[in-house]
Amino acid sequence: MSFKALLEFDAQCSRWLRLDPARQQTFKIAAFLAHSGDSWFWMIGLGLVWLATLAKVAASIGLAASTSSSWHATAALMAAGVVGLAFLVLAIKFTVRRQRPAGEWGAIYRNTDPHSFPSGHAARAAMLAVMALGLGPAWFGGLVLAWVPLVSLARVVTGVHYLSDIAAGLLLGALAGYFMLSIAPLLIKVFPFMF
Repeated sequence: MSFKALLEFDAQCSRWLRLDPARQQTFKIAAFLAHSGDSWFWMIGLGLVWLATLAKVAASIGLAASTSSSWHATAALMAAGVVGLAFLVLAIKFTVRRQRPAGEWGAIYRNTDPHSFPSGHAARAAMLAVMALGLGPAWFGGLVLAWVPLVSLARVVTGVHYLSDIAAGLLLGALAGYFMLSIAPLLIKVFPFMF
């Protein structure tokens, strides 16, 4: 099978999975899940966790220092991963320059980032899941891991990505998550004020 035939097969499978926007309730759920992987959403959430778990703040609301510092470091490491991965994904997207599938929904993505390969949302989700599993607690890792296929599939069913974009994003994100876990001790040592 030629590369062109593979791309066409990918596009056909992606079209087959696509939801009709006329199915409003189902499409709204998919759109919510598709947006749940937005980098700004995660950066705001992680920033709030980081701020809320500063030692002074934690002491004033009665959190144990170990619980506070653990979430504080986790939020900082995950935010660092989100930023680093964003640069890597954008570099790949602007090198490959694969256009998004044609469609109406997702104008913000289509206008600000017209390239689809790899999926930054899938990459971010996979990276966050690997990091959540590695940094714990187990319930948090399990929750983020369960969210990964939901946000990934939502990107295809809403028509802003092809299946191969998702697969590449998931692989890239998992590798980035392992990389972030491996350099976490170094980051904590070099930037102790962040953790």
